[in-house]
Amino acid sequence: MRTGTRLKKYTIEECFLRVRQEAGVRRAGARYQPRLHDLRHTFAVHRLTSWYRQGVDVQKVLPQLSVYLGHVHLASTQVYLSMTPELLAEANGHFERYAEKEGSHD
Repeated sequence: MRTGTRLKKYTIEECFLRVRQEAGVRRAGARYQPRLHDLRHTFAVHRLTSWYRQGVDVQKVLPQLSVYLGHVHLASTQVYLSMTPELLAEANGHFERYAEKEGSHD
């Protein structure tokens, strides 16, 4: 029933737990299982990786990601940006292209 009131955090977390269990999503042998909040981390890292692949100037658009996640300070967004092999490879490639371009000016 729609009453116009906000959902309670507990209700959302319980729903996510049931969906996760039904889908069989779990970390084998892990103490902590995936949480709804983990989707924010995954989204942020995938967005950043995608921007690198698209050749976007990540330093310019990072504040947009921060605002999208509802953060007032960019430092709050940094917590979400865990290094993954894919992100590391993209960032490394970006840096190598930058270094080559800068080196050609000598």
